[in-house]
Amino acid sequence: MRKFCMMMALLLSLTGMAAPAAGEPNEARRLFDKIYNKVFGPEGCTLRYDVNIIGLYKTHGVIWYKGKKQRFSDERVDTWNDGVTAYMVYRKKKTVEIHDANSDKKDKYSGRFKFSLDDFDYSKEMEDGCLVLVLKQRREAKGTIKEVRAYVDQQTLTPKFVKLKVAFIWTKIQISNFRSGSVSDQLFVFPRKRYPSSEYKYIDKR
Repeated sequence: MRKFCMMMALLLSLTGMAAPAAGEPNEARRLFDKIYNKVFGPEGCTLRYDVNIIGLYKTHGVIWYKGKKQRFSDERVDTWNDGVTAYMVYRKKKTVEIHDANSDKKDKYSGRFKFSLDDFDYSKEMEDGCLVLVLKQRREAKGTIKEVRAYVDQQTLTPKFVKLKVAFIWTKIQISNFRSGSVSDQLFVFPRKRYPSSEYKYIDKR
């Protein structure tokens, strides 16, 4: 469970990365910014992820992003975050937790994975037919994420998978069914009628 919580915090905190900085970025940074906008831009996106933590823990689910809005679903939990309020439905426990959208209290790991895109130096290389954008943490940066290797289609810049070095552990996030654009705002609105208070316990943690 601890590994699961850490991984979900990491995945969902990616929307909290600082926006691209002004100035003269190198080509790798410009490409990364373009991909970042495909994922977290105003048109939104959806993707399936499969996580493998050094062969010890595996999980998968579906995530929708649109700016600061998020929707996430896996076998354990469903979440809706409309940019103001976040709802986390735990199916087995029959509970609904309510949080402020940007609160680190959603889980105790969220605050550990916040970082800025400006914490890294950018380069690019080719590997197994994929364009690889490499982000290496600068010496003066203090974030937990030390390195990011984003593997993308060279022609379409569609993300295929990401390798993250968190402290000394490498984690691979496989990405599939990626679609960018045409994501409705309604998708991020919590469907309260689906979870009546007669069946689910609501816990307001705002």
